[in-house]
Amino acid sequence: MNGQRVAQTGSVTLGYCGAGISVIFHLTFAADWEASRATGQYRLSTRDRTLDEVGFIHCGFEDQVGRVAKAIFAGTSGLVLLIIDEARVRSEIRHENLGGGDEVFPHIYGPLNLDAVVEVKSYETEPS
Repeated sequence: MNGQRVAQTGSVTLGYCGAGISVIFHLTFAADWEASRATGQYRLSTRDRTLDEVGFIHCGFEDQVGRVAKAIFAGTSGLVLLIIDEARVRSEIRHENLGGGDEVFPHIYGPLNLDAVVEVKSYETEPS
């Protein structure tokens, strides 16, 4: 982790867009991310739910990060934002809407290989 802090709005200046890299984002607790480094792959879907339970890892696009943080992680601390290069992910990624409405989210159908994570940033939510 590089020690940078990201505000709850999800506004992240990364510089990847101009480099031709397509990135997606995943919020998790720093302790869970660190534990995955020992196993060589990340297998959590969302807060307190595993890949095996849900069937995929929930991700989002840059403009969705703040809303996801507010809905799922409000009032928590110790979060990190994983910035994931889609081209490096070995598992299938589907951009889909499973909950109705018009919004599409990226989902990773399998474990996340750690080398697909191009950056990890500390992330703070607003108090609940």
